[in-house]
Amino acid sequence: MSIHFSFIGLVVADMARSLAFYRRLGVAVPENSDAEPHVEATLPGGLRLGWDTIDTIRTFDPNWSAPTGSHRVALAFDCESPAGVDAAYADMVDAGFAAHVQPWDAFWGQRYATILDPDGNSVDLFAALPDAPAS
Repeated sequence: MSIHFSFIGLVVADMARSLAFYRRLGVAVPENSDAEPHVEATLPGGLRLGWDTIDTIRTFDPNWSAPTGSHRVALAFDCESPAGVDAAYADMVDAGFAAHVQPWDAFWGQRYATILDPDGNSVDLFAALPDAPAS
């Protein structure tokens, strides 16, 4: 038997708003899918990112309830340069999405920032700092 990581699923309250968020970050979300109960996009490298409405989740898990407290998972997007982090952060915040941690130079050698998707999931934006050692 062979097992490999293939899919990340997000439960969303507002499919159209969530898809708009991820499209703005460059995810190739299928057009005309904003009203669908389940949507998938294949990311570079073959990993799939999916979205399900709360109603869809409750069709097979009727007792599902939204988690409370802080996020338990974070998605991260490589912005290629420190300026790219700043630009992506500003673009997302200017578009009305929630800022969480403003861009900063992290001790591990990256420019880093965090925004929240419409469902409160942490989405990190990062890029190597020019003087950071190659990883």
